Amino acid sequence: MLAGPVSCDRPATMVLIHTDLGDISVELYMEKAPVTASNFLAHVEHDDYTNSMFYRVVRMDNQPQSKVKIEVIQGGLFHDEVLDTITPIRHESTQETGILHTDGVISMARMEPGSASTEFFICIGDQPSLDHGGKRNPDGQGFAAFGKVVKGMDIVRAIQAQADEGQYLKEHVRIRAISLISK
Repeated sequence: MLAGPVSCDRPATMVLIHTDLGDISVELYMEKAPVTASNFLAHVEHDDYTNSMFYRVVRMDNQPQSKVKIEVIQGGLFHDEVLDTITPIRHESTQETGILHTDGVISMARMEPGSASTEFFICIGDQPSLDHGGKRNPDGQGFAAFGKVVKGMDIVRAIQAQADEGQYLKEHVRIRAISLISK
Protein backbone atom coordinates (compact mmCIF):
# COMPACT_ATOMS: atom_id res chain seq x y z
CA MET A 1 0.00 0.00 0.00
CA LEU A 2 1.38 3.40 -0.98
CA ALA A 3 1.48 6.25 1.45
CA GLY A 4 -0.35 9.48 0.62
CA PRO A 5 1.50 12.53 -0.68
CA VAL A 6 4.16 13.92 1.59
CA SER A 7 3.67 17.59 2.44
CA CYS A 8 6.59 19.86 1.65
CA ASP A 9 5.04 22.79 3.46
CA ARG A 10 7.26 24.40 6.01
CA PRO A 11 5.79 25.20 9.39
CA ALA A 12 4.56 28.76 9.69
CA THR A 13 6.84 31.36 11.22
CA MET A 14 4.88 32.78 14.13
CA VAL A 15 5.59 35.65 16.51
CA LEU A 16 3.76 36.77 19.62
CA ILE A 17 3.41 40.49 20.31
CA HIS A 18 3.12 40.84 24.10
CA THR A 19 1.35 44.13 24.97
CA ASP A 20 0.02 45.63 28.18
CA LEU A 21 -3.50 44.99 26.82
CA GLY A 22 -2.89 41.36 25.79
CA ASP A 23 -1.13 39.20 23.22
CA ILE A 24 -1.35 39.25 19.42
CA SER A 25 -0.22 36.19 17.42
CA VAL A 26 1.11 36.95 13.94
CA GLU A 27 2.09 34.62 11.11
CA LEU A 28 4.98 36.01 9.04
CA TYR A 29 4.89 35.27 5.30
CA MET A 30 8.58 34.47 4.91
CA GLU A 31 8.31 33.05 1.39
CA LYS A 32 5.91 35.63 -0.07
CA ALA A 33 7.67 38.69 1.42
CA PRO A 34 11.23 37.51 2.18
CA VAL A 35 12.88 40.93 2.47
CA THR A 36 10.24 42.51 4.71
CA ALA A 37 9.43 39.46 6.85
CA SER A 38 13.14 38.67 7.36
CA ASN A 39 13.81 42.28 8.39
CA PHE A 40 11.00 42.18 10.96
CA LEU A 41 12.13 38.78 12.25
CA ALA A 42 15.73 40.02 12.61
CA HIS A 43 14.50 42.88 14.80
CA VAL A 44 12.45 40.38 16.84
CA GLU A 45 15.45 38.07 17.28
CA HIS A 46 17.66 41.02 18.38
CA ASP A 47 15.02 42.08 20.96
CA ASP A 48 14.73 45.50 19.29
CA TYR A 49 10.99 45.61 20.04
CA THR A 50 11.36 44.96 23.78
CA ASN A 51 9.68 47.89 25.56
CA SER A 52 8.65 49.48 22.28
CA MET A 53 5.06 50.66 21.79
CA PHE A 54 1.90 51.06 19.80
CA TYR A 55 1.67 54.83 19.53
CA ARG A 56 -0.64 55.69 16.64
CA VAL A 57 -4.25 54.78 15.89
CA VAL A 58 -6.07 55.72 12.72
CA ARG A 59 -9.86 55.55 12.73
CA MET A 60 -12.56 57.00 10.53
CA ASP A 61 -13.18 59.75 13.11
CA ASN A 62 -9.60 61.05 13.52
CA GLN A 63 -8.43 61.78 9.98
CA PRO A 64 -10.63 64.68 8.84
CA GLN A 65 -8.03 66.09 6.42
CA SER A 66 -7.47 62.80 4.61
CA LYS A 67 -9.45 62.17 1.43
CA VAL A 68 -8.54 58.46 1.57
CA LYS A 69 -9.41 57.08 4.98
CA ILE A 70 -7.85 53.99 6.56
CA GLU A 71 -8.04 52.09 9.84
CA VAL A 72 -4.79 50.83 11.40
CA ILE A 73 -2.75 50.77 14.58
CA GLN A 74 0.95 51.60 14.29
CA GLY A 75 3.79 50.49 16.49
CA GLY A 76 7.53 50.15 16.70
CA LEU A 77 10.46 51.99 18.19
CA PHE A 78 8.94 55.46 17.63
CA HIS A 79 12.01 57.55 18.50
CA ASP A 80 13.58 59.25 15.47
CA GLU A 81 17.07 59.26 16.98
CA VAL A 82 16.97 55.45 17.05
CA LEU A 83 15.24 55.10 13.68
CA ASP A 84 17.86 57.26 11.98
CA THR A 85 20.54 54.69 12.87
CA ILE A 86 18.75 51.71 11.26
CA THR A 87 19.31 50.80 7.62
CA PRO A 88 16.03 50.79 5.68
CA ILE A 89 15.01 47.89 3.44
CA ARG A 90 13.97 47.52 -0.18
CA HIS A 91 10.26 48.07 -0.78
CA GLU A 92 8.34 44.85 -1.51
CA SER A 93 5.03 46.06 -2.92
CA THR A 94 1.80 44.12 -2.80
CA GLN A 95 2.10 43.79 -6.57
CA GLU A 96 5.31 41.81 -6.01
CA THR A 97 4.18 39.72 -3.02
CA GLY A 98 0.47 39.28 -3.64
CA ILE A 99 -0.24 40.03 0.05
CA LEU A 100 -3.11 42.51 0.16
CA HIS A 101 -3.98 44.78 3.05
CA THR A 102 -6.95 42.86 4.42
CA ASP A 103 -8.23 42.69 8.00
CA GLY A 104 -5.36 41.72 10.34
CA VAL A 105 -2.53 42.11 7.82
CA ILE A 106 0.73 43.49 9.25
CA SER A 107 2.74 45.85 7.06
CA MET A 108 5.70 48.22 7.24
CA ALA A 109 5.18 51.94 7.74
CA ARG A 110 7.26 54.18 5.49
CA MET A 111 7.62 57.62 4.02
CA GLU A 112 9.21 56.97 0.60
CA PRO A 113 9.56 53.53 -1.03
CA GLY A 114 12.69 51.94 0.41
CA SER A 115 12.55 53.88 3.70
CA ALA A 116 10.90 51.24 5.96
CA SER A 117 12.92 49.78 8.82
CA THR A 118 11.20 49.06 12.15
CA GLU A 119 7.80 50.78 12.26
CA PHE A 120 4.82 48.58 11.40
CA PHE A 121 1.05 48.71 11.35
CA ILE A 122 -1.86 46.29 11.54
CA CYS A 123 -4.94 46.75 9.35
CA ILE A 124 -8.39 46.85 10.87
CA GLY A 125 -10.78 45.87 8.12
CA ASP A 126 -9.78 45.65 4.46
CA GLN A 127 -7.58 48.57 3.36
CA PRO A 128 -7.12 48.36 -0.44
CA SER A 129 -5.92 51.98 -0.58
CA LEU A 130 -2.70 50.73 1.09
CA ASP A 131 -1.98 48.23 -1.72
CA HIS A 132 0.12 48.94 -4.82
CA GLY A 133 -1.91 51.34 -6.96
CA GLY A 134 -3.87 52.52 -3.90
CA LYS A 135 -4.54 56.19 -3.29
CA ARG A 136 -3.35 56.58 0.32
CA ASN A 137 0.23 57.46 -0.75
CA PRO A 138 0.73 59.83 -3.69
CA ASP A 139 3.49 57.60 -5.14
CA GLY A 140 0.98 54.74 -5.65
CA GLN A 141 3.51 52.13 -4.47
CA GLY A 142 1.51 51.14 -1.42
CA PHE A 143 3.03 49.53 1.64
CA ALA A 144 4.93 46.27 2.19
CA ALA A 145 2.62 43.70 3.80
CA PHE A 146 4.41 40.69 5.30
CA GLY A 147 2.08 38.69 7.57
CA LYS A 148 -1.26 38.47 9.30
CA VAL A 149 -2.73 38.35 12.79
CA VAL A 150 -4.04 34.84 13.47
CA LYS A 151 -5.17 35.49 17.05
CA GLY A 152 -5.67 38.68 19.01
CA MET A 153 -7.65 40.98 16.71
CA ASP A 154 -9.70 41.82 19.81
CA ILE A 155 -6.49 43.27 21.29
CA VAL A 156 -5.77 45.17 18.04
CA ARG A 157 -9.27 46.68 18.18
CA ALA A 158 -8.86 47.51 21.89
CA ILE A 159 -5.65 49.39 21.07
CA GLN A 160 -7.40 51.26 18.25
CA ALA A 161 -10.18 52.30 20.67
CA GLN A 162 -7.75 54.03 23.09
CA ALA A 163 -7.92 57.80 23.50
CA ASP A 164 -5.84 59.73 20.99
CA GLU A 165 -4.93 63.26 20.09
CA GLY A 166 -4.30 63.81 16.39
CA GLN A 167 -3.94 60.02 15.84
CA TYR A 168 -1.24 59.67 18.51
CA LEU A 169 -2.26 57.76 21.62
CA LYS A 170 -2.50 59.86 24.76
CA GLU A 171 -1.01 56.86 26.57
CA HIS A 172 1.12 54.55 24.47
CA VAL A 173 0.39 50.83 24.68
CA ARG A 174 3.64 49.17 25.64
CA ILE A 175 4.93 46.25 23.61
CA ARG A 176 6.68 44.28 26.35
CA ALA A 177 8.38 42.10 23.74
CA ILE A 178 7.85 40.36 20.43
CA SER A 179 8.94 36.76 20.63
CA LEU A 180 9.40 34.04 18.05
CA ILE A 181 7.09 31.11 18.84
CA SER A 182 7.74 28.91 15.80
CA LYS A 183 10.03 29.00 12.78
